[in-house]
Amino acid sequence: MIGSRPRVGVFLPAPGFPGRSASEVLEGTVAAAVAAEDAGFDAVWLAEHHFMTYGLCPSAVTLAGYVLGATSRITVGTAVSVLSVQHPVALAEQALLLDQVSGGRFRLGVGRGGPWVDLEVFGTGPERLEAGFAESLDLLLAALAGPEVRADGPVFRFRPVQVVPGPWAGVDPLLAVTSQTGIGLAAERGLPMLLGLHADDGEKARFVRAYRERGGPEVAHVSTHLAHVADTAAAAQAEVRESLPRWLRPGLAGYTRYDGAPRVPRDADEYTDLLCRLHPVGDPALCRARLGRTLRRTGARALALMVETTGETARTCENVTRLGAEVVAALALPPACPAGPRTAGEVGATR
Repeated sequence: MIGSRPRVGVFLPAPGFPGRSASEVLEGTVAAAVAAEDAGFDAVWLAEHHFMTYGLCPSAVTLAGYVLGATSRITVGTAVSVLSVQHPVALAEQALLLDQVSGGRFRLGVGRGGPWVDLEVFGTGPERLEAGFAESLDLLLAALAGPEVRADGPVFRFRPVQVVPGPWAGVDPLLAVTSQTGIGLAAERGLPMLLGLHADDGEKARFVRAYRERGGPEVAHVSTHLAHVADTAAAAQAEVRESLPRWLRPGLAGYTRYDGAPRVPRDADEYTDLLCRLHPVGDPALCRARLGRTLRRTGARALALMVETTGETARTCENVTRLGAEVVAALALPPACPAGPRTAGEVGATR
């Protein structure tokens, strides 16, 4: 029955595993997106990274346009477009264009980003990351709502202009949240939160509770998970523990701070071990149990599963297919977590 199950998508960062060319990585990411549609997933979420091999997609909106053209049913979104290095109105124009040409299948996720060299390269500076982020977010939302937008703030100032094209279904934005400040921004604007891989169920539950305490409406927050399925839990975890650090070691080391301050990358093996403990990495029963636990404990109503765990396209597509048939199909929202009204992006996904 519509509304009785969570909406589940795949989360695709286009990871730069050593030994794979950019073409191989990006073709594999697109293949995983198509496999997700075939496997019955509701959404594809595309990540954005700059100047590093952690993710080889520097424009999630651009790749989303390509994936929308390669699919026909599934919602395609950004998780996330980094708002601190882009002009909010330009990003809104791109989002509205994809909303129009896809018949409402595009969804825009945005995030603050970090204190990385991106701020220097794109000329936005640390002020856009810090004090200017709320202004950027509000300007983005104003442009998405249209029909005109103007700015008279500390960072952005311009006369009223018409927003073209206007929305088809609306892009239903969401905000990546990792702090109390982010929770407040999301709650005050009624935006769903995207909850990250690093957080356990307890932290995600605290975020959702704080969102409600700050007056946030009932919306479908998205919980992100690493997901890898095999015949046995031991086989799945051994596979991930062997493969994932090969990507994480050079990927995590690629973050360069804007201010030049030194940083020690997270230990790849320890991080992989943490992800295997937190997330659905195992046989189908274990994967179902862990995701069901998340839905019961956190208040999230939607899931995004990171499935590019081995750096091998065929294995990724097999992972997607098995997750769809043996895990996702059996998930249900708990009685205390009603689905509520469907969003514009979800309506577009059923066309």
